[in-house]
Amino acid sequence: MSIFELRQQASPLVISVPHDGALIPDDILSQMNPAVIGSSDRDLLISEVFEFENLKYSKIKANYSRHVIDLNRPATGEALYQNQTETELCPTSTFDFKDIYQAGQQPDQAEIKRRIETYWQPYHHQLTEMIAAAKAQFGYCLLIDAHSIDDEVPRFFEGQLPDINVGTFAGKSCSVEKEQQLMKHLSEQTEFTVVNNGRFKGGFITRNYGQPNNHIHAIQLEHAKSCYLSEDSQLSDKGFRLQDLWHRFLSQVIN
Repeated sequence: MSIFELRQQASPLVISVPHDGALIPDDILSQMNPAVIGSSDRDLLISEVFEFENLKYSKIKANYSRHVIDLNRPATGEALYQNQTETELCPTSTFDFKDIYQAGQQPDQAEIKRRIETYWQPYHHQLTEMIAAAKAQFGYCLLIDAHSIDDEVPRFFEGQLPDINVGTFAGKSCSVEKEQQLMKHLSEQTEFTVVNNGRFKGGFITRNYGQPNNHIHAIQLEHAKSCYLSEDSQLSDKGFRLQDLWHRFLSQVIN
């Protein structure tokens, strides 16, 4: 199975979806506990929200589970959020603190290195090429890093998460103009609650690739799952309206 799914078109817009994959290789799965099967840690169907007709864009979507390796963490393994709980590059527990691995089966440094080489590096190599191609042709790139999470995850935040959580690394990963254009667009709708640079300010992808001085603008969009999923975990009517919200914004910002 390919490490990722890829769509490539001539466009300044690049969409990254690092956490909507579910595959776990048999050799790794055999070392894991049943807790990983059906875990809600996956950004379920967020890739479908960012599929658009009548809009040119490139997109990369990981096929493998974040339980294998987290593509939105630095390969060096250092923390993204100081003094806040987060999971590791190769997670050892689920968001609800369940052990992912059987006793004594956690990945050692050699295994982590193998997973970096097998899964992490190919994804980021491809993403780097897509960003460079967009910038070379159009003079700039807009990178959207698409995510979702359960509405309530006490491990990471208190209470219920707003529907849309914009992250620009506190304004460091995209231009002021792009951020203002996005927030203006969101302020003109009333269906979805919004916060800018709250609990989720952007992970490794946003922070690493966002270089506004070099005309590369990276924005993380983290969504509460209730704003696009139905009770049976399908794209809801509200989810299609969320899709339309992003389609209208992205159509405006790249044209």
